[in-house]
Amino acid sequence: MTRVAAIDCGTNSLRLLIADVEEGSDGSQKLTDVDRRMVVVRLGQGVDATGEFHVDALARTRRGLQDYARLIADSGATRLRMVATSATRDASNRDAFFAMTREILDPVIAGSEAEVISGDEEAELSFIGAVADLDPAEGPFVVVDLGGGSTEVVYGSDSMIAARSVNVGCVRLTERCLHHDPPTDDEVREATHIARSILRDAFSAVPLAPAHTWVGVAGTMTTLSALAHDMSAYDSEKIHLSRVPFPRLLEVCDDLVHMTRARRMSLGPMHPGRADVIGGGAIITRVLAEELSAVTDIDELVVSEHDILDGIAYALAKD
Repeated sequence: MTRVAAIDCGTNSLRLLIADVEEGSDGSQKLTDVDRRMVVVRLGQGVDATGEFHVDALARTRRGLQDYARLIADSGATRLRMVATSATRDASNRDAFFAMTREILDPVIAGSEAEVISGDEEAELSFIGAVADLDPAEGPFVVVDLGGGSTEVVYGSDSMIAARSVNVGCVRLTERCLHHDPPTDDEVREATHIARSILRDAFSAVPLAPAHTWVGVAGTMTTLSALAHDMSAYDSEKIHLSRVPFPRLLEVCDDLVHMTRARRMSLGPMHPGRADVIGGGAIITRVLAEELSAVTDIDELVVSEHDILDGIAYALAKD
């Protein structure tokens, strides 16, 4: 058994998984959570407009990472990997970010610091984590990792076959288009047009038509499921592998887009750091559902709590 620690630093959130990974005699792996948590640091604040990290965003990320470093040290994990995704790929002052991660993580496990991964690697790791608990007979799968700055669309069965990462996510789309509270009809139309235009690249690169199951991961998708199932509070165990029929999914998406921020904040499962950007995520989800409905027989969204963090953990145990 190997105890590993995985950190995912995205555009909106900083997430940690500490897990024990057991290798079976047949080469299979079993992952058991020791600690899984998330904090919204909004590292991507303003990156789409300015091209660089805001000093406040770096400070929030530093505080979150310091807390995680203490947890990892106390856990006795022997392997650590931190990946940084969309916002870090785009920031001109990313060297300051990397120096900060090296300063905090190297004393925990020597040589540790954040690394930027490509959209394709992000997609593959998300796919591995997302389908690990699903019956292979439900494949082929299309897995969508809807993040703050980018969205990965992945197709595969027992492994990834095709993937495309595109630069549209809940933070990026909100900052670009949704300026009023609630958004105006013109803003929603513009955001929908932009999401559809950018996602077209993914739809042309990934063979959606043969897919039998759509799996969604990350905070927008899990929150949509919680709301669709009328949960009074966020419950990750109930959300994991939950299913949302398209009519209910589209109803929830439309409601969220047209709510005020204060109304979203009042919803029990809503994380405070997600309330101001989930409208953008709901628009992207609606575009995805409409495309899948048009080209496949899929009529529901399966939501997985397991994603890129789990993919990193599995890979670490094999190293």
